[in-house]
Amino acid sequence: MDIASVLGVIIAIGLILGAIVLGGGSFGAFIDAPSLMVVIGGAIASAMISFPMKNFLGVFSVGMKVFLYKLDSIPSLIEELVSLAETARRDGLLALEGRLGDIENSFVVLGIQMAVDGTRPEVIEDIMRTELDAVATRHRDGKAILDCMGRFAPAFGMIGTLMGLVIMLGDMSDPSKIGAGMAVALLTTMYGAIASNVVFLPFAEKLGFTNKQELLAMEIIVRGIMAIQSGENPRVIEQKLNTFIPPKLRSNSEAA
Repeated sequence: MDIASVLGVIIAIGLILGAIVLGGGSFGAFIDAPSLMVVIGGAIASAMISFPMKNFLGVFSVGMKVFLYKLDSIPSLIEELVSLAETARRDGLLALEGRLGDIENSFVVLGIQMAVDGTRPEVIEDIMRTELDAVATRHRDGKAILDCMGRFAPAFGMIGTLMGLVIMLGDMSDPSKIGAGMAVALLTTMYGAIASNVVFLPFAEKLGFTNKQELLAMEIIVRGIMAIQSGENPRVIEQKLNTFIPPKLRSNSEAA
């Protein structure tokens, strides 16, 4: 579980609730089901209009990655690739088949299996880069849906506020109810701002970050597999792959 995402949501909600308490407000005054329905329902409806149903339904599983996705450690990934290169250099490519069961990353397994099977280098690279592009497209679609909902939520908040004002101004017979009516009308604007800036847009940004990190890991794997298949020296492979990460994260062997 990604602790930063969990803490971020808790802190954001805590600050809002704390401000209500410190301001002397009542939680009940900030709860209005019709306003919430307009904002959340409107944002979802807009996303359904903007994207095909298949893509839209996938956003729920993609959104869970904000909390549950675990990124591979790039230095550890490089170490594993260098270790595989050392085995291939010492015992030959076929010896890597015995290590497939110990490899957790399915993308590494894909590349090593093709190399062991004697697949041509250009075919290996083409297949792996096609897989990389497919992952990038899926992640981009998920982020785009959350960005869409983040844009529309405040707009529906304003729509709800205008609806509340119209209802309130349509019945001015009791001036004492004007203040309460105005407060309820403004709730949808608040709901829209909270939904956009606490949920939809931050989730989209987190997905964008994890996408970049995953694609970086996949690019390193492609480079590593191609180098292993061509029989390059493990130390040269390590130096090449370490260029993708900051110097302070590189292995001690290179630093030495």
